[in-house]
This record gives sequence, structure tokens and C-alpha cells, in this order.
Amino acid sequence: MPNLGSPRARRFVTWFNGRVLAWRASPRWGGPVRRHLTIVRYTGRRSGRDFVIPVGFRRSGDDVVIGVRMPDAKSWWRNFLGEGAPLSLELDGAEHSGHGVADRDAAGRVTVRVRLVTAA
Repeated sequence: MPNLGSPRARRFVTWFNGRVLAWRASPRWGGPVRRHLTIVRYTGRRSGRDFVIPVGFRRSGDDVVIGVRMPDAKSWWRNFLGEGAPLSLELDGAEHSGHGVADRDAAGRVTVRVRLVTAA
């Protein structure tokens, strides 16, 4: 497995995420990209820093499922272990608040399940 914690790898990930966000915002490619990718905004548990990352998702009503690819090489999903944590997702051109909880199955796959907060 590549060392995704190295400075070079981090620069690549930052560059790649920037390109994905640009494709998502483009008039030509944005529609198809937004059907499969959303933007997650959250605050790091330990650092207190705000993060914005693009992720693939599946939505069913007020439930959103994010499958984490190569979870051992990533750390963002660990912010949602245990009781989970608040986050926001950009869906259908609007920001939606929710609560995400991460789970690792017996095969090592990680899923973050998000329950969207509905306005009362």
C-alpha cells in the first residue's frame, strides 16, 4: 500500500481533490459529477480545524451512505467513530446538516452513515 501520509502524497491528494471540486462546479461536467459526488464539511475532533472533502455517496430520503475507499490510508472518517459527529453535505445545490456515524465491518470496509437533519 502506498504511503499516503507522505508530504508528496498529501500534495497530490490536495491537488486531486481540488480538481474534483472544480469538475463538480463546472457548467459542463457538474451535473453528472454531482449525482455521484458530494462535499462533506466537518470539524476535526482533535484539531478543531474545518475540513472540506469530496466523497462518493448514495442517498435514500434523509439517509446518506458514504463508502470510504482505502480506509486505512485515510483518517477523516475516524472523526465519526463511536457516537459520531455533526457534518454538512451539499446535496441538490443546497447545504444539508446531518449526523455521521462511521462503522467498520468484519471485512475491514468502512461506511459513514449520515442521517440528515430535517427542518421542523
